[in-house]
Amino acid sequence: MEVQDILQKVKNGEMSVEEAERFLRRQPFDEMGYAKLDMHRKVRSGFAEVIYCSGKADDHLLHIFQHLYEAEGEVLGTRASVHQYELIREKYPEVIYDPLSRIIKIEKEGKEHIGDIAVCTAGTADIPVAEEAAQTAEFFGSKVHRVYDVGVSGIHRLLYNMEEIQSANCVIAVAGMEGALASVIGGLVDKPVIAVPTSVGYGANLNGLSALLTMINSCANGIAVVNIDNGYGAGYIATQINRLGVGGKK
Repeated sequence: MEVQDILQKVKNGEMSVEEAERFLRRQPFDEMGYAKLDMHRKVRSGFAEVIYCSGKADDHLLHIFQHLYEAEGEVLGTRASVHQYELIREKYPEVIYDPLSRIIKIEKEGKEHIGDIAVCTAGTADIPVAEEAAQTAEFFGSKVHRVYDVGVSGIHRLLYNMEEIQSANCVIAVAGMEGALASVIGGLVDKPVIAVPTSVGYGANLNGLSALLTMINSCANGIAVVNIDNGYGAGYIATQINRLGVGGKK
């Protein structure tokens, strides 16, 4: 329950001041023995805790998913395997899994999506990372439009889509190989660009290191860079920027 909901219940006479005080005095995390779930994260940052699924034991993942879902009415997990999806689906048949992005989630119905984020990729091999970014932003309430396969080897494809890219509150540029897409977009828009290097490429790509170095050495202004293949991080930051673009709405 969010603080705003508690205050509204007190105002409407649905909750006593004493009950509200007890709720707000609770420790800001729930102790589960193997995990300490940050239940006040949404109060502080506007975003509820997200589950990084990879490497988690089955029982731990299931109980964390259940706890967050019961608290928030929705839950997002990243880097989930098919096995983990099947495990959670046994208890929650409504859960959605995208094998491309490895996103697993249950979302509230009728969610409003605000603002505008453009998610661009250099090639189709970059789409899994781009989808992690796009679906993260959508889960957190951002409107997203996708502009895929517009890399610099055919720059006319990018230029054809510039009007919709330039109209966004921010742009996520996802690229492997030499990672030039972010620099090109950065020189053509007046909004922040979040560059995401991917591990796509041949040997000297060094699993994304070459794209990372290109992006952090870009001569274009207004570019920030997240870690290699970190679509989630890009989607999160883009949502923060997008909220500012529409007046700070959470």
